[in-house]
Amino acid sequence: MDVQEIIAGYRTQDSRIADIQQQLQNNPRVHLHLKGIPGALLSFLAAALYLERGGNHLFVLNDREEAAYFLNDLQSLLPGKDIHFLPDAFKKPGFFDEADANHILQRTETINRLLHSDTRGELLVTYPEALPEKIVQATELERSTLHIKKNERLDGHFIIDVLLENGFVQSDFVYEPGQFSVRGGIIDIYSFGNELPYRIELFDDTVESIRIFEPVSQLSQKNVAQVTIVPNIQTQFKTTSKGSLLDVLPEGTVVWFRDASYTGNAMQLYREAAIEWYDLAREKGLLPEEHPFRLQAPDSLLCTLEELQTGLERAPLIEFGLNNTLSDSINIDCHAAPQPLFNRNFELLISNLAEKHKSGYRIALFVSHSKQVERFYQIFTDLKAGFPYEAYPKTLSGGFIDHDQKLLCYTDHQIFERYNKYQLKSGFARKEAISIKDLMQLQPGDYVTHIDHGIGVYAGLEKIEVNGHSQETVRLKYKDGDLLYVNINSLHKISKYTGKDGTPPKLNKLGSDAWENLKRKTRKQVKDIAKDLIALYAKRKASKGFAFSPDSYLQTELEASFIYEDTPDQEKATADVKRDMEKTYPMDRLVCGDVGFGKTEIAIRAAFKAVTDGKQVAVLVPTTILAMQHFHTFSERLSEFPCTIDYLNRFRTGKEKKAVLEKLKEGKVDILIGTHSIIGKSVEYKNLGLLILDEEQKFGVAAKEKLRALKAHIDTLTLTATPIPRTLQFSLMGARDLSIMNTAPPNRQPVTTELKTFDADFIRDAIYFEIYRNGQVYFVHNRVRDIEEIARLIRQVCPDVQVGVAHGQMSGG
Repeated sequence: MDVQEIIAGYRTQDSRIADIQQQLQNNPRVHLHLKGIPGALLSFLAAALYLERGGNHLFVLNDREEAAYFLNDLQSLLPGKDIHFLPDAFKKPGFFDEADANHILQRTETINRLLHSDTRGELLVTYPEALPEKIVQATELERSTLHIKKNERLDGHFIIDVLLENGFVQSDFVYEPGQFSVRGGIIDIYSFGNELPYRIELFDDTVESIRIFEPVSQLSQKNVAQVTIVPNIQTQFKTTSKGSLLDVLPEGTVVWFRDASYTGNAMQLYREAAIEWYDLAREKGLLPEEHPFRLQAPDSLLCTLEELQTGLERAPLIEFGLNNTLSDSINIDCHAAPQPLFNRNFELLISNLAEKHKSGYRIALFVSHSKQVERFYQIFTDLKAGFPYEAYPKTLSGGFIDHDQKLLCYTDHQIFERYNKYQLKSGFARKEAISIKDLMQLQPGDYVTHIDHGIGVYAGLEKIEVNGHSQETVRLKYKDGDLLYVNINSLHKISKYTGKDGTPPKLNKLGSDAWENLKRKTRKQVKDIAKDLIALYAKRKASKGFAFSPDSYLQTELEASFIYEDTPDQEKATADVKRDMEKTYPMDRLVCGDVGFGKTEIAIRAAFKAVTDGKQVAVLVPTTILAMQHFHTFSERLSEFPCTIDYLNRFRTGKEKKAVLEKLKEGKVDILIGTHSIIGKSVEYKNLGLLILDEEQKFGVAAKEKLRALKAHIDTLTLTATPIPRTLQFSLMGARDLSIMNTAPPNRQPVTTELKTFDADFIRDAIYFEIYRNGQVYFVHNRVRDIEEIARLIRQVCPDVQVGVAHGQMSGG
């Protein structure tokens, strides 16, 4: 049984689908209420209905996050179908300070595909804040859309005029939507209707080739026969050429609401907030140049509730939330229940599944990746489950029990209480464009390094004639006034010079051997380091250590219960560490990764692996605070496993320390966490098997000498976010095996830094944005003497927010 077989069962053997189809056929403006839809059941019903009857479907969820989860559910069940997502135009829903280029790109792409769809129907997911924004009508969009085909005749000047008329900006390089550049017969265009830009090459006035290319590397990805250039639909069309989304959608589109009444109220509040923000921004002269409200006020860009209701009167409506808020709606009972809570108790889970199987239910487990399929198989085998089940490497937002279909769909993230984060297509991320932007922002006189010619000085962009053709190049100055012109197709060979601050580098001379000699010398040094590494590795391999056993059932359960999804680097680092631990010689591995990339989780897994083999673990950290943090993290993570954890730091009394050391000596403490005191002479381990070092570079020389003696025959795992240079690692740390974690966790948001003048209104908006998403705010002030005045200001602009003050001059009591 695969997922499509499950959906086929809904299509052909489900009375609810048959009932919905019959009602839609009898009355094209019917109102239905699906009662009792838990978890991801709605996505199964919607997918089955779409596959059975086709047509267009608009799903309006209660907020952006809920819409994203539902979008992911549909994508899991309909892998061959494009599911469209329509976001609002702003970076933060309900906050109008800054439009989001990626959101506008996605809106434009979605609307363009809807207007030119030739399939049997489209599926569109959105939320209340995105629904009121007016949509350009098909005729107007087509009039402003530029179609370019290979081998057709095209005037380059005509393209430039059309692009400028439609609001595109000419620049040296394109790295975000709405830009274009011209270099001789090559025109690069970043359309608002495509994720990546196009490169159009003209031979005289004929389109010779069209390629999609990657903005960072400027390298082509694939050739295409034709392209469609779409302008910014948010700013380039007058109000008279726009209407509501419901006016654009074909007649007969089925509109689904989680809660129709809530959606109406949210849209009305959104429109009122936009008008209020616009009036205030215009009064203060703070309206940004490229803002969607710059040319047209929000009361003309956002639909009224009445306009949307007029569109809804022509459409069939289906409501699937708890409340029935549609008038004259027909109820359809779904006879389903949500996935029960198991609190990571596998005996309880297996008992529940066995009981359901005995009652004739099919069992389907939806897991985040194939590794989880293996984990379930091992756990069920070890616990002798004894019932058939299917596991699918597809993520669903929530599990359910469908009594009508006799189907049980459970999700791994609910079983293990893991965090399940939605995935949204982000378009081209700004941070990836930094290399191009840095190149554009180079100032004449800046030092650069060319991989073949060495260090020179950037002297700007210059067009030169090559074989009768004009080419744009980067002009570099070298020693004695030598000049080098670098074609823009060779930009990957240039990088901004980085060296010791305040010390100008020595320029290289073109044609000399100095740069090649320096590279040759560097290569030799790298080879020497490699020889040392091999010799040290061989020496360590010859020493005898403890070979830990392969993973047990408990180890599998621990890893599966991690509340977040492992990143690829985290999976690899975990596998590397466990493989090293299972070898007969001592492990000595360095795990390097940024803060929040999951290093501590790897340490917990390694520690537990050692404990399950009867060994003790010492976790050495540089600060008292970090020791407490690790103690709480390890204790919480291992609370449901047979493992004793304790800690030592300067806040523990002499009596407490003595008791901990006694238990450690007797083997009653499995994992001991602390600062350098845990490697002191008075600390005696019964059977130490693993040493975990966090940020070892912060320890002093004396502590490192103790570590060198301690690390001789036990496995050692070192964690760091800021490794010291490799030469120091060899001499002081002895770290020979390296695992690098470069991948951020899924959907981790980039840190946004904005430089603003002091503005109480801006501070208020920023605080409330964070508070409304159940977050906390740290306001850092640089002077203790007037910190209370700042606190009073915050209390004044945010009267309903609790404000606390802390600083270094406060008394301990």
